[in-house]
Amino acid sequence: MAAVVLALCLSLPACATGEDGGASRPPTSLGWGLTHTQYSADNGDPTAVETARKALSAQSLPQTQHIMGWGADNPEPSPGRYDFAALDSRMDFIRKTGGTPVITLCCAPDWMKGGTPGRTDWSRRALETAPDPEHYDDFAALTATIAKRYPDVRHFIVWNEFKGFFDDSEKRWNYEGYTDLYNKVFRAVKGVNKENLVGGPYLNMDSFEPGRTTYQSALRGPWGSVDRRVLDAFDYWNAHKTGADFVVVDGSSYTHDDETPPDRFRAVDKFTAVGRWVRERTALPLWWAEYYVEPGADGDGDRWSDQLRQAVQAAGMIAMVEGGATTGFYWNPQRRGVPCAGCLWRSTEVTDGTGGEALPMLDLVRRFDTAFPPGSRYRTVEVAGPGAARVRVLGDDEATLAVNTLDRPVRVKLDGRTVDMGGYQVLWLKSRSL
Repeated sequence: MAAVVLALCLSLPACATGEDGGASRPPTSLGWGLTHTQYSADNGDPTAVETARKALSAQSLPQTQHIMGWGADNPEPSPGRYDFAALDSRMDFIRKTGGTPVITLCCAPDWMKGGTPGRTDWSRRALETAPDPEHYDDFAALTATIAKRYPDVRHFIVWNEFKGFFDDSEKRWNYEGYTDLYNKVFRAVKGVNKENLVGGPYLNMDSFEPGRTTYQSALRGPWGSVDRRVLDAFDYWNAHKTGADFVVVDGSSYTHDDETPPDRFRAVDKFTAVGRWVRERTALPLWWAEYYVEPGADGDGDRWSDQLRQAVQAAGMIAMVEGGATTGFYWNPQRRGVPCAGCLWRSTEVTDGTGGEALPMLDLVRRFDTAFPPGSRYRTVEVAGPGAARVRVLGDDEATLAVNTLDRPVRVKLDGRTVDMGGYQVLWLKSRSL
Protein backbone atom coordinates (compact mmCIF):
# COMPACT_ATOMS: atom_id res chain seq x y z
CA MET A 1 0.00 0.00 0.00
CA ALA A 2 1.42 3.38 -0.96
CA ALA A 3 1.43 6.58 1.03
CA VAL A 4 1.63 9.63 -1.19
CA VAL A 5 2.65 13.14 -0.22
CA LEU A 6 0.84 15.57 -2.48
CA ALA A 7 2.89 18.01 -4.49
CA LEU A 8 2.83 21.53 -3.08
CA CYS A 9 2.10 24.52 -5.24
CA LEU A 10 4.28 27.18 -3.67
CA SER A 11 5.42 28.88 -6.83
CA LEU A 12 3.36 32.02 -6.30
CA PRO A 13 5.34 35.20 -6.89
CA ALA A 14 5.11 36.01 -3.18
CA CYS A 15 7.01 32.81 -2.40
CA ALA A 16 10.04 33.92 -4.36
CA THR A 17 10.73 37.62 -4.69
CA GLY A 18 7.75 39.41 -3.23
CA GLU A 19 4.25 40.14 -4.39
CA ASP A 20 5.40 42.33 -7.26
CA GLY A 21 7.94 39.73 -8.41
CA GLY A 22 10.43 42.54 -9.06
CA ALA A 23 14.03 41.43 -9.27
CA SER A 24 15.20 44.76 -7.82
CA ARG A 25 13.42 44.22 -4.51
CA PRO A 26 15.01 42.24 -1.67
CA PRO A 27 13.40 38.80 -1.42
CA THR A 28 10.47 38.56 0.98
CA SER A 29 11.21 34.87 1.55
CA LEU A 30 14.62 33.99 2.94
CA GLY A 31 14.64 30.24 3.47
CA TRP A 32 15.75 28.45 6.62
CA GLY A 33 18.07 29.94 9.19
CA LEU A 34 18.51 30.71 12.88
CA THR A 35 17.89 33.14 15.71
CA HIS A 36 20.76 34.29 17.89
CA THR A 37 19.88 34.05 21.58
CA GLN A 38 21.55 35.08 24.84
CA TYR A 39 24.73 33.12 24.21
CA SER A 40 25.95 33.08 20.66
CA ALA A 41 29.28 32.86 18.86
CA ASP A 42 30.42 36.47 18.79
CA ASN A 43 32.17 36.10 22.17
CA GLY A 44 34.34 33.50 23.87
CA ASP A 45 37.61 31.76 23.14
CA PRO A 46 39.05 33.40 19.98
CA THR A 47 39.84 30.04 18.38
CA ALA A 48 36.35 28.74 19.11
CA VAL A 49 34.76 31.94 17.79
CA GLU A 50 36.69 31.55 14.55
CA THR A 51 35.64 27.89 14.31
CA ALA A 52 31.98 28.86 14.68
CA ARG A 53 32.39 31.68 12.17
CA LYS A 54 33.79 29.26 9.61
CA ALA A 55 30.99 26.77 10.29
CA LEU A 56 28.34 29.42 9.63
CA SER A 57 30.27 30.90 6.71
CA ALA A 58 30.20 27.59 4.87
CA GLN A 59 26.68 28.48 3.75
CA SER A 60 24.81 31.76 3.83
CA LEU A 61 21.82 31.48 6.16
CA PRO A 62 19.25 34.06 7.25
CA GLN A 63 20.04 35.07 10.83
CA THR A 64 17.92 37.22 13.13
CA GLN A 65 18.81 39.23 16.23
CA HIS A 66 16.58 41.13 18.67
CA ILE A 67 17.40 44.76 19.46
CA MET A 68 17.16 44.27 23.24
CA GLY A 69 17.58 41.02 25.11
CA TRP A 70 18.77 37.69 23.78
CA GLY A 71 22.35 38.94 23.71
CA ALA A 72 21.70 42.64 23.07
CA ASP A 73 21.83 45.36 25.74
CA ASN A 74 19.35 48.19 26.19
CA PRO A 75 19.78 50.19 22.96
CA GLU A 76 18.48 53.47 24.41
CA PRO A 77 18.95 53.52 28.20
CA SER A 78 17.79 57.14 28.38
CA PRO A 79 15.92 59.23 25.82
CA GLY A 80 18.36 60.10 23.04
CA ARG A 81 21.30 58.24 24.65
CA TYR A 82 22.17 55.09 22.74
CA ASP A 83 24.24 52.00 23.46
CA PHE A 84 24.62 49.76 20.42
CA ALA A 85 27.86 47.99 21.36
CA ALA A 86 26.31 44.55 21.95
CA LEU A 87 23.95 44.81 18.99
CA ASP A 88 26.85 45.98 16.80
CA SER A 89 28.81 42.88 17.82
CA ARG A 90 26.00 40.55 16.82
CA MET A 91 25.32 42.29 13.52
CA ASP A 92 29.04 42.30 12.72
CA PHE A 93 29.20 38.55 13.37
CA ILE A 94 26.27 37.96 11.02
CA ARG A 95 28.05 40.00 8.33
CA LYS A 96 31.30 38.07 8.85
CA THR A 97 29.50 34.77 8.30
CA GLY A 98 27.84 36.02 5.11
CA GLY A 99 24.37 35.59 6.59
CA THR A 100 21.29 37.52 5.55
CA PRO A 101 20.62 39.78 8.55
CA VAL A 102 17.14 40.13 10.01
CA ILE A 103 16.35 42.42 12.95
CA THR A 104 13.53 41.65 15.37
CA LEU A 105 12.29 44.97 16.75
CA CYS A 106 11.80 43.90 20.36
CA CYS A 107 12.04 44.82 23.14
CA ALA A 108 11.62 48.37 24.53
CA PRO A 109 13.81 50.39 26.93
CA ASP A 110 12.54 50.68 30.50
CA TRP A 111 11.74 54.40 30.30
CA MET A 112 9.18 53.63 27.59
CA LYS A 113 7.24 51.38 29.97
CA GLY A 114 7.25 53.17 33.31
CA GLY A 115 10.85 52.51 34.31
CA THR A 116 13.57 54.91 35.36
CA PRO A 117 15.67 56.47 32.58
CA GLY A 118 19.22 55.15 32.73
CA ARG A 119 18.24 51.89 34.41
CA THR A 120 17.54 48.49 32.90
CA ASP A 121 15.63 45.92 34.92
CA TRP A 122 16.73 42.59 33.42
CA SER A 123 14.13 40.63 35.33
CA ARG A 124 11.13 39.25 33.46
CA ARG A 125 9.79 42.80 33.19
CA ALA A 126 12.51 43.85 30.75
CA LEU A 127 11.33 41.57 27.97
CA GLU A 128 7.72 40.86 28.91
CA THR A 129 6.43 44.46 29.08
CA ALA A 130 5.22 46.45 26.11
CA PRO A 131 5.84 50.18 25.74
CA ASP A 132 3.18 52.45 27.18
CA PRO A 133 0.91 53.84 24.44
CA GLU A 134 2.28 57.34 25.00
CA HIS A 135 5.71 55.95 24.05
CA TYR A 136 4.71 54.12 20.85
CA ASP A 137 6.09 57.04 18.85
CA ASP A 138 9.34 56.89 20.85
CA PHE A 139 9.72 53.20 20.10
CA ALA A 140 9.01 53.80 16.43
CA ALA A 141 11.67 56.52 16.42
CA LEU A 142 14.13 54.05 17.97
CA THR A 143 13.41 51.51 15.24
CA ALA A 144 14.06 54.18 12.62
CA THR A 145 17.39 54.97 14.29
CA ILE A 146 18.28 51.27 14.17
CA ALA A 147 17.27 50.98 10.51
CA LYS A 148 19.58 53.91 9.73
CA ARG A 149 22.43 52.41 11.76
CA TYR A 150 22.30 49.12 9.84
CA PRO A 151 21.60 50.18 6.25
CA ASP A 152 22.54 46.71 4.98
CA VAL A 153 19.55 45.19 6.81
CA ARG A 154 16.39 44.96 4.73
CA HIS A 155 14.18 42.65 6.82
CA PHE A 156 12.52 43.72 10.07
CA ILE A 157 10.10 41.79 12.31
CA VAL A 158 7.91 43.89 14.63
CA TRP A 159 7.93 42.76 18.27
CA ASN A 160 7.93 39.22 19.68
CA GLU A 161 4.90 37.10 20.60
CA PHE A 162 2.76 40.12 21.63
CA LYS A 163 4.88 40.39 24.79
CA GLY A 164 3.16 42.72 27.25
CA PHE A 165 0.03 43.00 25.13
CA PHE A 166 -2.22 40.62 27.05
CA ASP A 167 -5.20 42.37 28.64
CA ASP A 168 -5.71 40.63 31.99
CA SER A 169 -9.04 42.35 32.63
CA GLU A 170 -10.50 41.27 29.29
CA LYS A 171 -8.66 37.92 29.22
CA ARG A 172 -7.62 38.49 25.62
CA TRP A 173 -4.81 39.97 23.60
CA ASN A 174 -4.71 43.74 23.25
CA TYR A 175 -4.49 43.45 19.49
CA GLU A 176 -5.59 47.05 19.05
CA GLY A 177 -2.55 48.26 20.98
CA TYR A 178 -0.14 45.97 19.14
CA THR A 179 -1.53 46.98 15.75
CA ASP A 180 -1.18 50.66 16.65
CA LEU A 181 2.47 50.08 17.60
CA TYR A 182 3.05 47.95 14.50
CA ASN A 183 1.68 50.60 12.16
CA LYS A 184 3.87 53.32 13.67
CA VAL A 185 6.95 51.09 13.38
CA PHE A 186 6.03 50.08 9.83
CA ARG A 187 5.87 53.71 8.73
CA ALA A 188 9.06 54.62 10.60
CA VAL A 189 11.17 51.82 9.12
CA LYS A 190 9.76 52.35 5.62
CA GLY A 191 10.48 56.06 6.04
CA VAL A 192 14.18 55.31 6.38
CA ASN A 193 14.25 53.29 3.18
CA LYS A 194 11.20 52.30 1.15
CA GLU A 195 13.02 49.09 0.21
CA ASN A 196 13.00 47.95 3.84
CA LEU A 197 10.68 44.98 4.35
CA VAL A 198 8.55 44.78 7.48
CA GLY A 199 6.38 41.98 8.87
CA GLY A 200 4.33 40.84 11.85
CA PRO A 201 2.44 39.99 13.98
CA TYR A 202 4.75 37.25 15.41
CA LEU A 203 1.93 35.58 17.33
CA ASN A 204 2.42 32.38 19.31
CA MET A 205 -0.10 29.90 17.92
CA ASP A 206 -0.72 28.32 21.31
CA SER A 207 -3.02 25.27 21.40
CA PHE A 208 -4.92 23.14 23.88
CA GLU A 209 -5.26 19.36 23.89
CA PRO A 210 -8.07 17.64 21.95
CA GLY A 211 -11.40 17.63 23.73
CA ARG A 212 -10.68 20.70 25.82
CA THR A 213 -13.23 23.43 25.16
CA THR A 214 -11.23 26.31 26.68
CA TYR A 215 -11.03 29.03 24.04
CA GLN A 216 -11.64 26.39 21.40
CA SER A 217 -11.43 27.43 17.77
CA ALA A 218 -12.25 26.00 14.37
CA LEU A 219 -8.52 25.58 13.76
CA ARG A 220 -8.15 22.14 15.28
CA GLY A 221 -7.09 18.60 14.60
CA PRO A 222 -5.86 15.45 16.36
CA TRP A 223 -3.07 17.67 17.73
CA GLY A 224 -5.54 19.94 19.56
CA SER A 225 -7.18 23.35 19.05
CA VAL A 226 -5.47 26.71 18.59
CA ASP A 227 -6.52 29.30 21.18
CA ARG A 228 -9.21 31.35 19.41
CA ARG A 229 -7.97 34.52 21.11
CA VAL A 230 -4.75 34.21 19.11
CA LEU A 231 -6.72 33.86 15.89
CA ASP A 232 -8.83 36.89 16.80
CA ALA A 233 -5.62 38.87 17.28
CA PHE A 234 -4.28 37.78 13.91
CA ASP A 235 -7.49 38.66 12.11
CA TYR A 236 -7.61 42.12 13.67
CA TRP A 237 -3.99 42.87 12.77
CA ASN A 238 -4.49 41.53 9.26
CA ALA A 239 -7.53 43.77 8.73
CA HIS A 240 -6.09 46.95 10.29
CA LYS A 241 -2.38 46.90 9.48
CA THR A 242 -0.97 49.76 7.42
CA GLY A 243 0.94 47.24 5.36
CA ALA A 244 3.20 44.19 5.51
CA ASP A 245 5.73 42.49 3.28
CA PHE A 246 5.51 39.09 4.99
CA VAL A 247 3.52 37.44 7.79
CA VAL A 248 5.21 36.06 10.91
CA VAL A 249 3.95 33.43 13.37
CA ASP A 250 5.54 31.05 15.81
CA GLY A 251 4.54 28.11 17.93
CA SER A 252 5.14 24.59 19.11
CA SER A 253 3.82 21.23 18.02
CA TYR A 254 2.97 20.48 21.66
CA THR A 255 0.04 21.88 23.61
CA HIS A 256 -0.17 24.49 26.33
CA ASP A 257 0.34 21.61 28.81
CA ASP A 258 3.40 20.21 27.02
CA GLU A 259 1.57 17.26 25.51
CA THR A 260 2.09 15.99 21.94
CA PRO A 261 -1.19 14.43 20.80
CA PRO A 262 -1.67 12.07 19.09
CA ASP A 263 2.10 11.39 19.16
CA ARG A 264 5.37 13.28 18.74
CA PHE A 265 5.47 13.01 14.96
CA ARG A 266 1.82 13.55 14.11
CA ALA A 267 1.67 16.54 16.47
CA VAL A 268 3.73 18.52 13.94
CA ASP A 269 0.71 18.47 11.63
CA LYS A 270 -0.31 21.53 13.64
CA PHE A 271 2.33 23.51 11.69
CA THR A 272 0.65 22.53 8.43
CA ALA A 273 -2.81 23.42 9.71
CA VAL A 274 -1.69 26.80 11.05
CA GLY A 275 0.11 27.61 7.81
CA ARG A 276 -2.90 26.78 5.68
CA TRP A 277 -5.16 28.84 7.96
CA VAL A 278 -2.86 31.85 7.53
CA ARG A 279 -2.55 31.33 3.77
CA GLU A 280 -6.34 31.40 3.47
CA ARG A 281 -6.22 34.95 4.80
CA THR A 282 -3.23 36.43 3.01
CA ALA A 283 -1.03 35.84 -0.01
CA LEU A 284 1.97 37.31 1.79
CA PRO A 285 4.96 34.99 2.34
CA LEU A 286 4.71 33.03 5.59
CA TRP A 287 7.58 33.08 8.09
CA TRP A 288 7.95 31.00 11.26
CA ALA A 289 10.03 33.09 13.67
CA GLU A 290 10.24 30.18 16.11
CA TYR A 291 9.14 26.55 16.02
CA TYR A 292 9.46 23.91 18.71
CA VAL A 293 8.87 20.17 18.75
CA GLU A 294 10.40 19.01 22.05
CA PRO A 295 8.40 19.74 25.22
CA GLY A 296 10.48 21.02 28.09
CA ALA A 297 13.73 21.27 26.14
CA ASP A 298 15.92 24.01 27.57
CA GLY A 299 19.29 23.40 25.93
CA ASP A 300 20.82 21.76 29.01
CA GLY A 301 18.72 18.65 29.30
CA ASP A 302 18.76 15.49 27.24
CA ARG A 303 15.13 14.44 27.20
CA TRP A 304 15.42 12.96 23.72
CA SER A 305 18.24 11.25 21.89
CA ASP A 306 19.91 13.30 19.17
CA GLN A 307 18.51 10.86 16.60
CA LEU A 308 14.92 11.34 17.77
CA ARG A 309 15.34 15.10 18.12
CA GLN A 310 16.58 15.46 14.55
CA ALA A 311 13.84 13.21 13.19
CA VAL A 312 11.01 15.15 14.84
CA GLN A 313 12.66 18.43 13.90
CA ALA A 314 12.91 17.37 10.25
CA ALA A 315 9.29 16.22 10.30
CA GLY A 316 8.30 19.60 11.72
CA MET A 317 10.12 21.47 8.97
CA ILE A 318 8.39 19.31 6.36
CA ALA A 319 5.06 20.15 8.00
CA MET A 320 5.78 23.88 7.86
CA VAL A 321 6.56 23.68 4.16
CA GLU A 322 3.36 21.70 3.59
CA GLY A 323 1.54 24.62 5.24
CA GLY A 324 3.06 27.09 2.80
CA ALA A 325 5.99 28.45 4.83
CA THR A 326 8.98 29.77 2.89
CA THR A 327 11.09 31.06 5.79
CA GLY A 328 11.82 29.66 9.23
CA PHE A 329 14.25 30.49 12.03
CA TYR A 330 15.55 27.80 14.37
CA TRP A 331 15.64 29.22 17.91
CA ASN A 332 19.16 28.27 18.94
CA PRO A 333 19.14 27.14 22.62
CA GLN A 334 22.82 27.97 23.01
CA ARG A 335 24.47 27.54 26.41
CA ARG A 336 27.92 28.28 27.80
CA GLY A 337 28.88 24.73 28.66
CA VAL A 338 29.40 21.52 26.70
CA PRO A 339 25.99 19.86 27.32
CA CYS A 340 23.57 21.58 24.99
CA ALA A 341 20.75 19.51 23.55
CA GLY A 342 19.65 20.81 20.18
CA CYS A 343 22.31 23.51 19.92
CA LEU A 344 23.70 24.48 16.51
CA TRP A 345 27.35 24.61 17.53
CA ARG A 346 29.49 23.73 20.52
CA SER A 347 29.86 26.65 22.94
CA THR A 348 32.55 29.14 21.97
CA GLU A 349 33.51 29.34 25.64
CA VAL A 350 34.82 25.76 25.49
CA THR A 351 38.62 25.83 25.24
CA ASP A 352 39.42 22.16 24.67
CA GLY A 353 39.72 22.56 20.90
CA THR A 354 36.11 21.56 20.16
CA GLY A 355 34.54 24.95 20.89
CA GLY A 356 32.52 26.39 18.00
CA GLU A 357 32.27 23.12 16.10
CA ALA A 358 29.08 22.58 14.12
CA LEU A 359 26.59 20.19 15.71
CA PRO A 360 24.09 17.92 13.91
CA MET A 361 21.19 20.37 14.16
CA LEU A 362 23.13 22.99 12.20
CA ASP A 363 23.79 20.40 9.51
CA LEU A 364 20.03 19.71 9.30
CA VAL A 365 19.14 23.40 8.98
CA ARG A 366 21.81 23.98 6.32
CA ARG A 367 20.82 20.90 4.34
CA PHE A 368 17.14 21.81 4.44
CA ASP A 369 17.87 25.38 3.34
CA THR A 370 19.98 24.14 0.43
CA ALA A 371 17.51 21.49 -0.71
CA PHE A 372 14.31 23.50 -0.35
CA PRO A 373 14.94 27.21 -0.95
CA PRO A 374 12.10 29.69 -1.50
CA GLY A 375 10.44 29.14 -4.84
CA SER A 376 10.99 25.38 -4.77
CA ARG A 377 8.49 23.46 -6.86
CA TYR A 378 7.55 20.47 -4.77
CA ARG A 379 6.47 17.22 -6.35
CA THR A 380 4.65 14.07 -5.40
CA VAL A 381 6.88 11.53 -3.69
CA GLU A 382 5.46 8.01 -3.68
CA VAL A 383 6.21 5.87 -0.65
CA ALA A 384 5.26 2.18 -0.62
CA GLY A 385 5.79 -0.76 1.68
CA PRO A 386 4.61 -2.02 5.08
CA GLY A 387 6.06 0.97 6.94
CA ALA A 388 5.15 3.59 4.33
CA ALA A 389 2.52 5.29 6.47
CA ARG A 390 5.17 6.10 9.10
CA VAL A 391 7.69 7.67 6.73
CA ARG A 392 7.35 11.41 6.11
CA VAL A 393 8.74 12.76 2.86
CA LEU A 394 9.30 16.00 1.01
CA GLY A 395 10.78 16.32 -2.44
CA ASP A 396 11.43 18.66 -5.32
CA ASP A 397 13.19 18.08 -8.64
CA GLU A 398 16.61 17.98 -6.96
CA ALA A 399 16.29 16.35 -3.55
CA THR A 400 14.10 14.10 -1.43
CA LEU A 401 14.00 14.12 2.35
CA ALA A 402 12.60 11.06 4.13
CA VAL A 403 12.09 10.65 7.89
CA ASN A 404 11.41 7.32 9.58
CA THR A 405 9.10 8.13 12.48
CA LEU A 406 9.49 4.66 13.97
CA ASP A 407 12.17 3.60 16.44
CA ARG A 408 12.86 0.49 14.39
CA PRO A 409 14.20 -0.15 10.88
CA VAL A 410 11.82 -0.12 7.92
CA ARG A 411 12.15 -1.03 4.26
CA VAL A 412 10.18 1.15 1.88
CA LYS A 413 10.12 2.15 -1.75
CA LEU A 414 10.71 5.83 -2.45
CA ASP A 415 9.79 6.70 -6.04
CA GLY A 416 10.30 3.04 -6.87
CA ARG A 417 13.68 2.71 -5.15
CA THR A 418 13.99 0.22 -2.31
CA VAL A 419 15.46 1.94 0.74
CA ASP A 420 16.35 0.56 4.15
CA MET A 421 15.94 3.13 6.90
CA GLY A 422 17.13 2.86 10.47
CA GLY A 423 15.02 3.85 13.45
CA TYR A 424 14.36 7.62 13.46
CA GLN A 425 16.65 8.01 10.47
CA VAL A 426 16.70 11.28 8.52
CA LEU A 427 17.61 10.32 4.95
CA TRP A 428 18.53 12.57 2.02
CA LEU A 429 18.36 11.31 -1.54
CA LYS A 430 18.74 12.79 -4.97
CA SER A 431 15.33 12.95 -6.60
CA ARG A 432 14.59 10.86 -9.65
CA SER A 433 11.55 10.38 -11.79
CA LEU A 434 9.64 7.12 -11.74
